[in-house]
Amino acid sequence: MSGCGCGSDQAERLERKTLLALLAINAVMFFIELALGIFAQSTGLIADSLDMFADAAVYGISYFAVGTAMKKQADAARISGYLQVLLGIAVMVEVLRRSYFGSEPESTLIMIVGGIALAANLTCLALISKHRDGGVHMRASWIFSTNDVIANLGVIIAGILVSITGNHIPDLVIGGVISLIVIRGGVQILREARQTATKANSTRES
Repeated sequence: MSGCGCGSDQAERLERKTLLALLAINAVMFFIELALGIFAQSTGLIADSLDMFADAAVYGISYFAVGTAMKKQADAARISGYLQVLLGIAVMVEVLRRSYFGSEPESTLIMIVGGIALAANLTCLALISKHRDGGVHMRASWIFSTNDVIANLGVIIAGILVSITGNHIPDLVIGGVISLIVIRGGVQILREARQTATKANSTRES
C-alpha cells in the first residue's frame, strides 16, 4: 500500500500518475544530458544520462506493474534490476575507453547540466517519497531516485575539480563511481525482487 493514506484504487491511480511524471522527467533529461555530455566530452554526464534512461525504462515497467499481483511486481522489479546492472557495466566500459583514448571535458557545462539534473531528480524524489513504502516496484523507483541525487552531486563536484585542476581524471572517476552506484542499485533491487517473489510463492502455497 502506498503511503498516501487513501484507498487501494486511489493509491494505484496516484502511483500511476507519479510514475508517468517520473518517466517524463527522466526521458527528457536523458536526451539533454546525453547530447550535452557528448558535446562536453564528459564521462560523468554520459554516465548520468544512461542512468536517466535506465530510470525512465524502469518507471515505464513499474507503471504497468501497479495494481498487479505481488509476483508480477517482483518480475517488473527484476527486469529493472537487470537493466540497471547492464547499463552500469556499459558506463564502466565507456570510462575505460575514455581513460585510454583521453578526453577534454568542459567543466562549466558539466556543472550547469549537473545542477539541472540535480533539480530534476530532487523533484522526482519528492514525487516518489509518498510511495516508497508501497510494492517492490515502487521501492525500486525510490532507490533509483535516491541514487540519482547522489550521482548528480558527484557530477557537480567532478565539474568543480576539473575546473580547478584542468585535468579530466575527476570526470572519469565520477563516471566510474556512478556506474558502481547503478550496479549496486540494480543488485539491491534484484535482491528485493527475489525476496518478494519468495514471499508471494509462500503465500500461494499456504
